[in-house]
Amino acid sequence: MKIITNHKLIKRNKKIGQVATFTSLGVLVIGLLITFFRKEEIFWSIGALALGFIISQVGIYYGKHWGPSPRQDELLATALKGLDDKYTLYNYTSPIPYLLVGPSGINPLIPLNQGGIIRYNTKKKRFTQKGGNAYMKFFGQEGIGNPQVDASANCESITNFLKENLKEANFPAPEPILVFTNPKVTLELADAPYTGVISEKLKDVIRKKAKANPTSLDTIEKIKTLMVQEDIV
Repeated sequence: MKIITNHKLIKRNKKIGQVATFTSLGVLVIGLLITFFRKEEIFWSIGALALGFIISQVGIYYGKHWGPSPRQDELLATALKGLDDKYTLYNYTSPIPYLLVGPSGINPLIPLNQGGIIRYNTKKKRFTQKGGNAYMKFFGQEGIGNPQVDASANCESITNFLKENLKEANFPAPEPILVFTNPKVTLELADAPYTGVISEKLKDVIRKKAKANPTSLDTIEKIKTLMVQEDIV
């Protein structure tokens, strides 16, 4: 499998996370100092603490996605290791963050690091989570959210891109895959609208898709010619 990654973007976003984290600490310290030494200016203190918290959320988000290894793109690469050269994984080099193109078709990959028990509620048409990291949930960083929205948006983006640039209408419809990378996750997603799988099983799912309904090599190559050909450094 070939992997093409936008390392320049990763480095930039990692830097943003670091700057945001240190900035938030500085703003929070200023807020605390005002509280202790300028009590009559309590509103400035509250404002500084609120601003520091908001900036810290930015730092946490960027740090989680582009911080220390293994990053999400590295986890996906590990999960897909062993696929042949007909496959290419595009990390931040296509219209969507993570795209796998190969005999299995066009597969937007949606990595999710949530733990606990993940289910799909057919009545409410949304994913639910039981358990997981309470600390990260408190800071709004590990709730399951709406991965189906991300998957749908990814499909729409890549479909529009191919319709605009590929002068034929018979490319396969994108099939998104929700990839759960947390080792402490249990999936109960039989009724989910999209395929959900733990990272260890991702490669098996890809191979089954390729065997059941393979995409022609000619179509694969036409799609690949529209993408970035080498790493961006």
